[in-house]
Amino acid sequence: METSSSDSVDRWETADYEPGKWDWAAAQVEAYEASGGTEANTLLETGLPILIMWTIGHKSGKLRKVPLMVVEHNGEYAIVASKGGAEAHPAWYHNLVADPRIRIQDGPEPSDYELRQVSGEERAVWWVRAVAAYPPYQEYQDKTEREIPVMVASPIA
Repeated sequence: METSSSDSVDRWETADYEPGKWDWAAAQVEAYEASGGTEANTLLETGLPILIMWTIGHKSGKLRKVPLMVVEHNGEYAIVASKGGAEAHPAWYHNLVADPRIRIQDGPEPSDYELRQVSGEERAVWWVRAVAAYPPYQEYQDKTEREIPVMVASPIA
């Protein structure tokens, strides 16, 4: 289904925002957005950069905002559904499968992206980039039986 940029704007502006269950993540999103991305833009004490991913809940229809590690290459981003190596995918992963249109804020202004889940050689290339950006991803993969999904977000023109 093709969407125009005005459809995209409308969906983000009309959906009710509901923070996630983790207070630290909700607080980080709030501080990041309030500062235009100049504050709360790193993962807790690591100093590694984060972005804010916007999705629409596939069941609730609510706007969700999730802080994630920045894994960027040539204007595209890897979205890594690691959940710390848990056996289940993070809840937001199911939103991405149901609707691959997301918004990413990596700095002062958010932009719209379309996702595709990658596999095989393409996943391997993005996995190396992800682990280089955030080495614990490899520990997470090593402790779970599931293959951690990697999705690539490409800008929507």
